[in-house]
Amino acid sequence: MTELRAYRAAEEAMRRRTRESMKMGENDLTALRFLLKAQREGRVVTPGALADHLGMKSASVTVMLDRLTKSGHLSRHPHPTDRRSLAVTATPGSDDEVRQTLGEMHRRMMAVATGLDARAALVVRTFLLDMARVAAQQE
Repeated sequence: MTELRAYRAAEEAMRRRTRESMKMGENDLTALRFLLKAQREGRVVTPGALADHLGMKSASVTVMLDRLTKSGHLSRHPHPTDRRSLAVTATPGSDDEVRQTLGEMHRRMMAVATGLDARAALVVRTFLLDMARVAAQQE
């Protein structure tokens, strides 16, 4: 458990550094990463879908979208198939900024993960999935 706490502390510090360098809050960065992933997968994201993903109220998401639009990280435009809805996309510059900020760290983490042999990878995977399941349970 000590090692798991040490990893979590290091990850939280990395997230804080990332947010500070990008001048964003936690939800802003999570939203941006969600939008970038959706775009890579060819999915259209609405403000409502983003609110659901983040577990936020629509009014709070609207404020966040206004802030990210003003900073140049995303744009809103008409939904391609639903005239009553908007689609939200990350700007190309946002993708570049996220890759520049997180790319090297992700490469180093992948090197550690791919350096595990199959047996060790299975043990780590099982452990992490079990810990996630236990942490998600409500008493």
